[in-house]
Amino acid sequence: MLRGGQLAGMELPWHPTCPVPRLRWLLLWSLVLAWPGEGSQRSEPMFTAVTDRILPPDYDSNPTQLNYGVAVTDVDQDGDFEIVVAGYNGPNLVLKYDKVRGRLVNLAVNERSSPYYALRDRQGNAIGVTACDIDGDGREEIYFLNTNNAFSGVATYTDKLFKFRSGRWEDILSDEVNRGVASRFAGRSVACVDRTGSGRYAIYIANYANGRVGPHALIEMDTAASDPERGIVALNDVAAEAGVNKFTGGRGVVVGPILSEAASDIFCDNENGANFLFQNQGDGTFIDVAPSTGLDDPYQHGRGVAVADFNRDGKVDIIYGNWNGPHRLYLQMTAGGRTRFRDIATPKLSMPSPVRTVIAADFDNDQELEVFFNNIAYRGSSANRLFRVTRREHADPAIEELNPGDATEPEGRGTGGAVVDFDGDGRLDLILSHGESMAQPLSVFKVNEGAGNNWLRVIPRTRFGAFARGAKVVLFTRYSGAHLRIIDGGSGYLCEMEPVAHFGLGQDEPSSLEVTWPDGKFVSRAVVNTETNSVLEIPYPQDTPGSSPVMLPLECGQGFSQHENGRCVDMDECAEFPFVCPRGRPVCINTYGGYRCRSNKRCSRGFEPNEDGTACVAQVAFFGGYPSSGSWLGPILPSTPLLPLCLGLCFHSYAL
Repeated sequence: MLRGGQLAGMELPWHPTCPVPRLRWLLLWSLVLAWPGEGSQRSEPMFTAVTDRILPPDYDSNPTQLNYGVAVTDVDQDGDFEIVVAGYNGPNLVLKYDKVRGRLVNLAVNERSSPYYALRDRQGNAIGVTACDIDGDGREEIYFLNTNNAFSGVATYTDKLFKFRSGRWEDILSDEVNRGVASRFAGRSVACVDRTGSGRYAIYIANYANGRVGPHALIEMDTAASDPERGIVALNDVAAEAGVNKFTGGRGVVVGPILSEAASDIFCDNENGANFLFQNQGDGTFIDVAPSTGLDDPYQHGRGVAVADFNRDGKVDIIYGNWNGPHRLYLQMTAGGRTRFRDIATPKLSMPSPVRTVIAADFDNDQELEVFFNNIAYRGSSANRLFRVTRREHADPAIEELNPGDATEPEGRGTGGAVVDFDGDGRLDLILSHGESMAQPLSVFKVNEGAGNNWLRVIPRTRFGAFARGAKVVLFTRYSGAHLRIIDGGSGYLCEMEPVAHFGLGQDEPSSLEVTWPDGKFVSRAVVNTETNSVLEIPYPQDTPGSSPVMLPLECGQGFSQHENGRCVDMDECAEFPFVCPRGRPVCINTYGGYRCRSNKRCSRGFEPNEDGTACVAQVAFFGGYPSSGSWLGPILPSTPLLPLCLGLCFHSYAL
């Protein structure tokens, strides 16, 4: 067994010589910490550790071992979620909340008679894990990515894809029909994507290539060669057909309708190479549009990633962490028919760290999203960090650093994490895994804040009854507009969150919701007051021959109205109320859920008036760039063409 810095074939890191003296770096970060205009960490602690009560370290349920990825699914089909943990030098774990005892207990016990025994896979060095329904039987399969004895290239042990068959969990990659498909490549993250909208998912595998060995893979069921009712599931790697068989240092993966209205796109942040943004062409094939949208970030080394609508404009934004490089918060924007992503990360949020998992969620149910950066104590302490991203009218979101409380874990060897409401109290719980350089048990945290806030949880289902990962859920409220969530098919880093659209409401009230599946089907329905603080299951819409759907009236909330197709859409106040703006600012510009007024200032091509109409500023989507966290160093340090590369290389060293 490899240990410490030799984990998975890891060599001692190389530190290049950089044209930035150490004293200047110290001055730089002192300026970062004193940067004006950002919230400081004065809030009450967000998290309290409950590990000793909920999951005390022991041999069976919380062994002190090297753990990595964490995924959430319903393993035993009882309607409650289980937490699946990838064990690297020990068994994989399947943690279920025992309501009577008030504890998480491991279902995958060391007994061969147990139906969960195979999930332990004691021989595998598992790091990535994901779950989804690949064969359309309504039950999610579980994929573990193993990296035995390899940092990159070829590993000595295959990945595992477990299906519940014949009353127990079995690895179908070891079936004779799939012997040529089982991956022996060392990879990192795995995620689920319904690329054609069929309701059957493919497993996207971010392999870590060694030269031209180990491209990204995409494994899905061959329907013509399979007979799921008899337990026969034949698999194919369709990465080349789909256009995603790239060679790179694959790291983080996230899936959802990022650019598409409904179809699932794929974003990969990579190491030693540019990121990928694979846009679904509508037929299950993809093209990489990361360079044209400003997401390639070629000089950094990505890790954890999440998607969310941070400014509530109806577009999906992306946040990710770079290993000891500037972290990114990209807002999606469109101008002149072109889509670009603009980095709005503040100096504090972007401050480099040895980051692993990144989670975006509303922990305190106040309607605003928090971002949790899970770091690994690498060459010294490295505390986890928490930020609140607050929507502002006609401006970029405000970013405020919060106090993580017990979840700070400055000496934690963070390797993974997930959110799940395992006890059903309507507040998200946080579970963190540790490992790599030191064996540590799992940690469990409860949220302190927001006990009096309202919430709503929405679980869409596929046509087969499984969790509809990659579906989009929009909740319309009476006072705060529309809130968007994507059902997670893999995110964080090596991880997968619960398959739930979790909405914190604060003191607001829900009015209606809309679910859009990857095939474009949608359901709009009202939400009544009695459904606040509850879980709503949304079945896939079934076509009834000879009948037309009945459109029921919906209350869409402020800034939205019901379209003739039954959906809530943005109201164009500028068209409906031509004289809504005052004389001093007569130009009305429609926005998502509202409008804004500006003066009638004329600008040259490629420029547009600023917010108050007093000056012309560059159109970001026209010029393809924007001063961001990656460039805020410019005024402080001497600028050289090598600076972006140096930032990545000075901080970069390899880690799983």
